[in-house]
Amino acid sequence: MALSFIIPGLDEVASEKIIGILQERLSQEQEAALVLKHAHWNVAGPNFIAVHEMLDPQVDEVLAMADETAERIAALGGSPSGRPDDIVRYRTWDKFELEGRQNTLDYLRALDKYYDSFIKADRTAIKELDDLDVISSNIVQDHVLKLEQFQWFMRSHLID
Repeated sequence: MALSFIIPGLDEVASEKIIGILQERLSQEQEAALVLKHAHWNVAGPNFIAVHEMLDPQVDEVLAMADETAERIAALGGSPSGRPDDIVRYRTWDKFELEGRQNTLDYLRALDKYYDSFIKADRTAIKELDDLDVISSNIVQDHVLKLEQFQWFMRSHLID
């Protein structure tokens, strides 16, 4: 990929590696917003309204994460890829399979599993970014903090 410019203190090779890591995170952030909105529309049964209303702020926050990640890619001289095909092209995580109107607890279990994968991938990205660019690492760390909080909210509904 041809970079528009290089941030002072980074070289082209490091910048391209950082952008690659961030692009994968961006794609999962975009997908996560869609997955969360899908669940928001389709939860049913006990605790419907609590879960339905819990998910919208998560959608908004995950979209804000995607925007921050995309802007970091651009600041690094790259070109963020944000089309639907790009989400699929950069996917290295399992696809969210639950569809249609389902019990609230079924969606929460599926979302909990999705968050496991999402957070794990972000934590792997943090380890890789720590050696390359502390600024990008800090951005992903901030995202993980919020994602872990969202997962806690979901898990709190699953306790018997």
